[in-house]
Amino acid sequence: MFLAHKAGQPARVVANEEDARDADWLDLVDPTPAEHALASRIAGVAIPERGNLEEIESSSRLFTRDEAVYMSTPLVRRTDIEFYSSPIGFVLLKNILVTIRFLDYASFDVVARQVSGSSRKPAGDELMVMLMEAIVDRLADALEHVTQSLSRLSRDVFTGKRPRAGRMAAWQREILRRVGHSEDLSSLIRDSLMGLDRIAIFISESAKDVLSDPLKTRMATVNRDISSLNDFVAQLANKVQFLLDAALGFISIEQNDGMKVLTVVSFTGVAPTLVAGVYGMNFKDIPELQWSFGYWYALGLMAASIIVPLLWFWRRGWLGGVR
Repeated sequence: MFLAHKAGQPARVVANEEDARDADWLDLVDPTPAEHALASRIAGVAIPERGNLEEIESSSRLFTRDEAVYMSTPLVRRTDIEFYSSPIGFVLLKNILVTIRFLDYASFDVVARQVSGSSRKPAGDELMVMLMEAIVDRLADALEHVTQSLSRLSRDVFTGKRPRAGRMAAWQREILRRVGHSEDLSSLIRDSLMGLDRIAIFISESAKDVLSDPLKTRMATVNRDISSLNDFVAQLANKVQFLLDAALGFISIEQNDGMKVLTVVSFTGVAPTLVAGVYGMNFKDIPELQWSFGYWYALGLMAASIIVPLLWFWRRGWLGGVR
């Protein structure tokens, strides 16, 4: 889809160069090759394709060419059940901004509504700053979601009600899946913030002439917000690692309890087997063979060899964790 935004007007789909006349912002959403070529003709500069936007080195993500500033970064998109990461690109010209993306992002919709509801024509640099502010705000919301998920996970790990023994393995797997999900989402947010931080630094230092003084102040505020969010992400990463260690520790405890059961069962079976083996021998000179109470004596000895070890295990506290 190829959209053109102009102040005071709703967004319109671009099918030819006439549809983009006097547009303030050209927004390519998962563009086709034809839309990509049309945007290049309208903007008068080369528009990067997805392969170019997915480059990881800074020199490929941030550069200037023919009075155009090219910037790109990965950006995470979160839904209620899933999350994605996709590259986005910015081509900042003197009077127009071109964006390239491959997913729908709420931050772009927010800025589009601001542009359509404004009577003042925004320049390309102002649109760039508006998008940066909206994206950072959405990432902050995503971090709040991760924080809430980790809080619920922490309660389930430390104070939550344990399931029955037969459901323990499923509960443990679910806990580890939730930890992994939180780590993946926080990692994607960290990558997005890192890319935005590079863009903010690049604009402030290498391409500072493209921003007016008021916009430089707003971009500096965005940069401070990104730095604070980066610190928050680092704190969340430490909490995720802590919860992972705690979950693995509880799993280890459960495994030790299982080993206790096996130890008790195997040990209590050894002594009766020994007694039965001795009295199962075919020797005539075993005194108890001629004793009328020999059979009951052997059974009592087997019972005692089971009960005494169990009492000893109980006194040591080994049976307290067996469920």
